[in-house]
Amino acid sequence: MAASSLLALIDDITTLLDDVALLTKVAAAKTTGVMGDDLALNAEQVAGVSVDRELPVVWAVAKGSLLNKVILVPAALAISAFVPSAITPLLMVGGLFLCYEGFEKVAHKLLHRADAPRLTTTSRDASATDAPINLVTFENDKVKGAVRTDFVLSAEIIVITLGTMATAPLSRQIVALSLVAVGATVFVYGLVAGIVKLDDLGLALTKRSGNGARLQHDIGTFILRAAPMMMKALSVLGTVAMFTVGGSILAHGVPPIEHPLHELRVQLDATNTMLSTVVGITIEAVIGIVAGGGTLGVVMLGQRLFARKP
Repeated sequence: MAASSLLALIDDITTLLDDVALLTKVAAAKTTGVMGDDLALNAEQVAGVSVDRELPVVWAVAKGSLLNKVILVPAALAISAFVPSAITPLLMVGGLFLCYEGFEKVAHKLLHRADAPRLTTTSRDASATDAPINLVTFENDKVKGAVRTDFVLSAEIIVITLGTMATAPLSRQIVALSLVAVGATVFVYGLVAGIVKLDDLGLALTKRSGNGARLQHDIGTFILRAAPMMMKALSVLGTVAMFTVGGSILAHGVPPIEHPLHELRVQLDATNTMLSTVVGITIEAVIGIVAGGGTLGVVMLGQRLFARKP
């Protein structure tokens, strides 16, 4: 009796693990694009801090990301179980926030280029008293911005994951959703940490000696030259991702936009899949830019109205 009960328990556990593995695999495939956007956005967000503070900043954002998921996973399960109709509106609010953040960032760079803080060695030496405060504020702003952005993208990852396992038992949903949440955080911020430390790797290779030193020196030199270009590219991709991800969320939440866009993609898919993808992403980016600009305009108008003295 005991042996049969043990075998039945092992069989149940094996079935559970198989189901969870399948659900996790499907969810990971569905959320790959969002994770890529998350990677670009967060690599761009933590760029610009001093070299010795890069990894602490990445770690701080990663902890914030885990906290986001600790909040989002139970909330998503509860909303899905009790108020499933609220998921789409909440996602749209998050998408609109992403568009606003992206537009505000671009507008700030264009309108306040000359006022941007210059965190150079000269400025730090010239103002030793103010520099630590400025640097701490700069780091905190970077971390807060990255965690805010991560919250929206984490919500989308979790909702997409939940959608792939809507018919699965609750126990399997909880395990698979938790695995995807933790795995996404480790994957994204592990890569972010690697990217921001590429220049250190390149410098170390240029200083190697012994057998194969010439080849290592050439590889290190290439990495040192490529790392700044990669960070600039990620900065641009991160901003673009804000518009495309936010625009995609908004487009899929508004039927008058979603239906024509879907029909257009179906028609283009019949002739050229690549063209369909490019056109779809472009339209979503335009929607994101327009939504972000409109939201920024409303926010600025509200600030001016509330700033007026009665």
